[in-house]
Parts: sequence; C-alpha cells; structure tokens
Amino acid sequence: GVGSSDGSSPDEGVVEDVSLIDEKAVEQLAEGLISHYLPDLQRSKSALKELTQNQEVLLETIEQEISKFKECNSIPEINALFSEAKHYHNKLVNIRNEMMMLHEKSSKLKVSGI
Repeated sequence: GVGSSDGSSPDEGVVEDVSLIDEKAVEQLAEGLISHYLPDLQRSKSALKELTQNQEVLLETIEQEISKFKECNSIPEINALFSEAKHYHNKLVNIRNEMMMLHEKSSKLKVSGI
C-alpha cells in the first residue's frame, strides 16, 4: 500500500498525541472523576460507620442476654432450695398442729381434774 512505502506505522501519530496531553487537563479530569464519585463514597462511609455502631450495640445486647442465660443455670439450685424450704415449712406446721392438739388435751385433763 501507499502508507507502507515510507515505512511509517499507523500508530506513530497516536503516540505523539499521548505525549502532548496537557497535565492540567489530566488534573481537571481527575478532579471531575473524584467529584463525581466522592459524594457516593462519603455516603457509603457514613452508612458503614452507622452500621458498625449498630453492630457494637447489638453485640453488647447479646453479651447481656448471654449473661442472663448463665444466671438461669442457677435456677435449678434455687428451685431445690425453695422445695426444701417448703418441706421444712410443712414440718413446722405439723409440729404446731400437734402442739395445739396436745395443749387442748392437757387443758381438758386439767378441767376434768386428772
């Protein structure tokens, strides 16, 4: 072809154009790109910060619930103490009833003069 006779490559002009790109234009393009994405990134950062704070609150709440469950493990021991107290209370009631009955009998014996 005609272009290949002088030995020049079709890419030569492009390479020259790239070397001529203005640094100010690159800076302006970068600033434009940043200004386009920065608000979204800042909103994402804020949302992530809020999410992290919520997770910390949730973790604290879960830890409190876990400690409540640990306390619940002692409930069977407490129930055993209550049933033992009820047993002894019943014994005391029976002793009191027996003492009242004996008192009545002794009073009757005194009245009858024995």
